Amino acid sequence: MNAKPLDGITVVTFEQAVAAPFATRQLADLGARVIKVERDTGDFARDYDTTVYGQSSYFTWLNRSKESIVLDLKSEHGREAARQLLLRADVVVQNLAPGAVDRLGIGAHDALELNPRLIYTSISGYGSGGPYQDKKAYDLLIQCEAGLLSVTGTKDEPAKVGISIADISAGMYAYSGILTALLARENTGLGDIIEVSMLEALGEWMAQPYLYAEYGGIQQPRTGAAHATIAPYGPFETVDGTVFLGVQNEREWHRFCERVLGAPFIASDPRFVTNSDRVRNTAALTGIIAEKIRTRHTEDVLAELENAGIANSRIRDMAEFSAHPQLAARDKWRNVGSPHGPVRVMTPPARFQSFEARLDPVPALGEHTDSILAEIGFARQLNSRSGDPKPSLEMEVI
Repeated sequence: MNAKPLDGITVVTFEQAVAAPFATRQLADLGARVIKVERDTGDFARDYDTTVYGQSSYFTWLNRSKESIVLDLKSEHGREAARQLLLRADVVVQNLAPGAVDRLGIGAHDALELNPRLIYTSISGYGSGGPYQDKKAYDLLIQCEAGLLSVTGTKDEPAKVGISIADISAGMYAYSGILTALLARENTGLGDIIEVSMLEALGEWMAQPYLYAEYGGIQQPRTGAAHATIAPYGPFETVDGTVFLGVQNEREWHRFCERVLGAPFIASDPRFVTNSDRVRNTAALTGIIAEKIRTRHTEDVLAELENAGIANSRIRDMAEFSAHPQLAARDKWRNVGSPHGPVRVMTPPARFQSFEARLDPVPALGEHTDSILAEIGFARQLNSRSGDPKPSLEMEVI
């Protein structure tokens, strides 16, 4: 097996839900050893649903190739075990409730006093300081606060993005920040403290509608599956389905009118000469295109668009995505182990010529507790307080 870029890097993570687990799974894919510290009841994402052999689809997605250790961080023995892990770590990632790691004595500054080479990454909803510091932050709520729902949905009703986009964006910035800090440490020999907030991560992705409104003086409208600032761009009904198309420049616009609509004169209509003209008159333009496409079959329209060099697609459901011919042709699917059976997953998006991503099993809760405790000179009986009904970690979703 080829060496991986993060072989020899140890990540200790006090994580839950989506954002931090997404970041650390990317690190595990690249070969890092990721030790996931869980409370006795586990990361609550384990119980979001029971669709994958009785396991959560969220947890299965986010936690392959990790080791799970259960620690009672409210006990001195548990905190000492955590400190021993920090001494041996290269990276720490946490997204516990605001202030929780500091109260437990494993916050960023305490950790770097123990180990100055640590790269300590905190992911939160709104970041430290400011009036929203302690405000609970769920993915939908961040989508609202970042303005995403103001531009997503139909004219009459906003709609959230159907995946955890705020969590994912924060996780990706944490991941890229950690890689950057590891690279910098090669020169300085010192670690760093990284802070990523979900609001700021998703806010970065909202820069285009922000700039459009800030400098154009116009709030970008919600347009459903159509585009608010490019036309024609979006769905059109056929006799047996729907096609999606996008025209990006004037050359494409002329080809579209000539080869797909069979009406080259439309391209020179004063209402539609430039993209700005077409956006201003989008209702009229959409009506003309719809009239010419609605009596034709989906496959025929898609073929005409392809032949004309116009971007096009159809809506695929999850079963159709799973069977996508492009993913099959690129050999993108693998099986990874889990406590209850193999799970078919897609390999990471970045493909490297020199190595394959690590795709080890999803861990059972506490599966690696004994081996990790033995590694740092602890025994299991030091790991929990008998009869304590309270969760061992202060975990709240962010």
